[in-house]
This record gives sequence, C-alpha cells and structure tokens, in this order.
Amino acid sequence: MPLATELRERFNIHPDPGAAVIALAGNPNTGKSTIFNALTGLKQHTGNWPGKTVLQTQGTFHFGGKKYILVDLPGTYSLLANSAEEIVTRDFLCFARPDATVVVTDATCLERNLNLALQVMEITSKVIVCVNFIDEARRKNIFIDVDCLARELGVPVVVTAARNGLGLTELKAGIDALARGQIVTSPRRLIYDPDIEEAVARLEEKIPGEIKEWINARWLALRIIDHDRSTLDNIRQYFKVPEWGVLRERYKYCPT
Repeated sequence: MPLATELRERFNIHPDPGAAVIALAGNPNTGKSTIFNALTGLKQHTGNWPGKTVLQTQGTFHFGGKKYILVDLPGTYSLLANSAEEIVTRDFLCFARPDATVVVTDATCLERNLNLALQVMEITSKVIVCVNFIDEARRKNIFIDVDCLARELGVPVVVTAARNGLGLTELKAGIDALARGQIVTSPRRLIYDPDIEEAVARLEEKIPGEIKEWINARWLALRIIDHDRSTLDNIRQYFKVPEWGVLRERYKYCPT
C-alpha cells in the first residue's frame, strides 16, 4: 500500500481514486463550520479521530468535474500540541498531507487569526487563506486589502461571507486550482534569530531523506529545537525511525 494511502487511512480518510483531500483549519468562532456545511451540504458524516474523543467531520463536494473530500479539523489557536485538538490538527497536516488546506480567518480580527495561518504555512505550502465575515468587517468600516495580504503571505486569499453564500464559488475555484497544481505558492517564511537559523540549517542536513520527502524539514528542525517530543514520537511511529533518545543524541540541538 502506498505510504500516502496508508497514512490517510490511519485518520479514517478513504478517498476514492482521483478524489482530493482538503483540510479546513481555523480558530474557533471564525465561521469554519458554516463554510464546511455550505460546501458539503448533506454529503457529510461524523465520528471520532482515531484514539481521541475529538469529533471528526468529513464531507464531499464536486467542482470542475473533480471530487473533493473536505475534512473539518478541530478549531484551534495554534499547532503547539498542548491539547487534543492541536495534536489532531498538527498530525493530520503532517502525516495525512492534504492536497490543500484552507485556513479560515475572521475579517473583523484578522491579526489574531494569522498566527495559526503562519503556523500552518510552516508545515505545508498548499494553503489558501479564507477571510470570512467580510460583510461584518465592512459594516465596521474595516477594509481588507486582499491583494496586499496575498502578496505578504505568499498564498491565495479569498474573502467570504459564508452565511450569505458570498465568495463560496471563488473559494471552491481556489481550492480546485491549488489542488490541481495550477497555483504555485510561496508561503511567507518566518526568520528567527541568527543562532536559531544556524541551528535549523544544520539540523535540516541531518534529517533522514525519507522524512524530508514527507515532512517540511525546516518545520521539523524547529520542533526538535523546541523539544517537541510529541512530534518526534509520532514520526518514530509512522516512519519507524530511531527512538527519542537516539534522535536527541543524533541532532544534539534538543534542550535537556
């Protein structure tokens, strides 16, 4: 069984041949569930994430003759794996490798939501940012320069008012283009202090090639520096790499 299929099935994702898997991420109260329901309609089902009490919701929609499986990830403020919701979201983005990820944000408090968007963009480049509640933002005289935001983030940006159906066709078109590889993104890269950047560069060179092919090596190097044992344990589980102690000794940069 191909690795992509095997890992997705561990998350209870069983796509039909030719179907694309799309992740829907975002902070709580950004209208993410409204967008999910609007895109999938009645073509959805729920269950639990494997080994978690966190609810998993999947649905489907079609666009441009292609089937899309939309996975509604738990609402979360970060990917630092301090809660079950954060662990589920992080692991799905890392190991299930969706064909595209939509990060839903609230136009009325955009700066607060971009933290998660930037974290997602450290894991995957296949990101589209959805700025929801644009109708409420306009009522509050908040102006979003969509073109400027897209340039700054390096990924497509679509505005929506999901409750009114505004922008949903444009969102589907953006998802379709991104999943088909018709859009090439260049996510904004966060630059850290020089000593951290030096450590990241040296760590990236030591990460095994089979892991680099699947997980963003820069993001993984940052997790090693951050002593993120949860991530390393899951990598060991999925890729059968050495245990944590051996990894720490190999990389030398994990804090004690």
